[in-house]
Amino acid sequence: MITAIALDDELPSLEIIEAFCANIEEIDLKKTFLKTSEARYFLENNPVDLLFLDINMPAASGIDFYKTLPQETLVIFTTAYKEYAVESYEIGAFDYLLKPFSFQRFKMAVDRAAEQKKLLSAHDEGFIYFRVDYGLVKVVFSEILYIEGQDNYVKFYFENQKSLLVRITIKELLEKLPEQHFCRIHRSSIVSLAKITSFRHKTVYIKDIALPVGNTYEEDFLKKI
Repeated sequence: MITAIALDDELPSLEIIEAFCANIEEIDLKKTFLKTSEARYFLENNPVDLLFLDINMPAASGIDFYKTLPQETLVIFTTAYKEYAVESYEIGAFDYLLKPFSFQRFKMAVDRAAEQKKLLSAHDEGFIYFRVDYGLVKVVFSEILYIEGQDNYVKFYFENQKSLLVRITIKELLEKLPEQHFCRIHRSSIVSLAKITSFRHKTVYIKDIALPVGNTYEEDFLKKI
């Protein structure tokens, strides 16, 4: 079961989403909102898996609203304006439904979102999926050497494969990684504890790679090793 809310400044649009969701077993539509402020307040106290979001909102655009949400919240834009499609995908939207959309198209998006939730929850089994270039990429925890933060992105470095750039902040990523196997050693670095070969002079070495340990993170790091 995937939980959701809907945000649109037009009541008829929300009523359509409500009617469609009522006929899909895999989704639990918790609430609908006409105002971004009310939706934001609700989400702060009641996180959900999925948000149906209109783009052309009076107070703030749906795209701007989406940028403030946690990374794990999937977003399906529901809009009458096709010109925003490219931008929505560039910022990580899960799907883009152009009004008026059919029940079949709506259900297809919901089914894909439900499957995405299952994939993301797989991190408990030792791996996690990330959305990259309109597809899903599997990252196995045991293959990670270290992770480098780059503004709103992180770059994974692996033992025997090319690096991978993912749109997620380093803080958000930490919440998804198993705490006992990874440690943040710098504002822009996370290391796999199992891959560390040595530590000296406030520097972590993973083979021939040297990574500095920041003063803020040194105490926690020393406890973990």
